Amino acid sequence: MSWSPCPDPTPGDAASVDAVETLIVPRAVDLGEMTVRRALPSTKRQMVGPFIFFDQMGPAEFLTDQGIDVRPHPHINLSTLTYLFEGQILHRDSLGTELAIEPGAVNWMKAGRGIVHSERTAAERKSTGQRLFGIQTWMALPQHEEESDPAFMHHGAESLPIVEAEGFSARLIAGSAFGARSPLVTASDTLYADIELAPGSRAPIEANTEERALYTISGTIEIAGDTFEPGQLLVLRPGDPATVIARDDGTGHGARFMLFGGAPMEGPRYIWWNFVSSRRERIEEAKEEWRRGRFQTVPGDEAEFIPLPETAREVMRAEGGVRYP
Repeated sequence: MSWSPCPDPTPGDAASVDAVETLIVPRAVDLGEMTVRRALPSTKRQMVGPFIFFDQMGPAEFLTDQGIDVRPHPHINLSTLTYLFEGQILHRDSLGTELAIEPGAVNWMKAGRGIVHSERTAAERKSTGQRLFGIQTWMALPQHEEESDPAFMHHGAESLPIVEAEGFSARLIAGSAFGARSPLVTASDTLYADIELAPGSRAPIEANTEERALYTISGTIEIAGDTFEPGQLLVLRPGDPATVIARDDGTGHGARFMLFGGAPMEGPRYIWWNFVSSRRERIEEAKEEWRRGRFQTVPGDEAEFIPLPETAREVMRAEGGVRYP
């Protein structure tokens, strides 16, 4: 699908260039074979649209007999989406789903009232080793959807629209942008796109989504004269358009970034370990349910599970990072 970009911002027009509201530098967590950089939630911002959790995984090189091994664990009142640039992750859940997450594809898991899943490196991948690089996100659910039935949706990379223009390419993961729409059905207005720019090329970011942010993956980008390196989250000012330019560093490589956001939730969310909810008492209920083994098990992966953390230190260590209480 081809696309024609909109006009550049007008020089001297502050409303057309003053686009970045908040800059967040993720905190890094070293997991041994892989580093995870957590951009959301942060002390500066809990959510952008429904996005309440935003992690960069890797890039990491797993040698023979190495890989990720996240045992079955529970979620409530959210949806998850792991988007890969490289590598593969084997997803299993308590609905009976068993499917590999591949680069460019969408595996959307809605926890609703409760789901359990595991994330592992498949045996055949461990036998050869692999590079792994991607983004893991959680989306809060609207209050009326929090206790809905759990569900799983898959869209292969080939089914997601790709919009192209000279020096520009965007894959629509969720929502609408650049004249295209993703087939993914989400619980609320959600925007998510993987954008690549050739050196010197530009991408105009329209202001037709209430909350928007960019996360830089590779290369250097410029917005209104300011430059941003990889591994930074830029929350854009509501209502203001922005133009992203890929700086030409002489290497021939451009830039890659994620565009994401959507409609804001009705209010803040409580987060503890893998649980997200608009109600603190629901978090406490979920903790007790997991402690007593009342969640469903994962078919084919019943032998192991992650125990409920009992201390703040255990919460920090669980799955390699911090959840805000």
